[in-house]
Amino acid sequence: MSAKMKVLLTSDVEHLGKAGELKDVSGGFGRNYLIPKRFAVLATRGQIRQAEERMSAQRRRTDAGRKDAEALAARINGVSLRFVVKVGEHDRLYGSVTNVDIAEKLKAQIGLDIDRRKIDLEDPIKRTGVYTVKVRLLGDLEPALNIIVESEGVPADDGPSDSDVPQI
Repeated sequence: MSAKMKVLLTSDVEHLGKAGELKDVSGGFGRNYLIPKRFAVLATRGQIRQAEERMSAQRRRTDAGRKDAEALAARINGVSLRFVVKVGEHDRLYGSVTNVDIAEKLKAQIGLDIDRRKIDLEDPIKRTGVYTVKVRLLGDLEPALNIIVESEGVPADDGPSDSDVPQI
């Protein structure tokens, strides 16, 4: 039976732990797998001290980022974006309202540049109505936007002509 050794994980290792954690592992596992693959280093006082400093710096950066995200969430939460579009039969849009359109409208209306991939819209909006869309910011921060899609006033029995382009 091989002796145990203390290692400091330098990256996340499945079923073992996360980067920065101090773990007791078997000597063979540490020498033959973790250390050569650079998943871990031998836990010395200096290595442990450096890891603690890195973790505290990372925690401070995360806390600052969280405060910024909370302020952004407060500005976004409950904002209503109105889209006036051309519609056909049964209130179906000639085109759709996508997360790109929502991001552009959010930037134009409030001045916030939100990445389109953070706007949680499963499928493009293809009917008139009121929709609630979440914006994924950080972890559990998901402020909600109200999306209002209204008809431009096109009669329901008219089809689109060649010059009609969806105005979103």
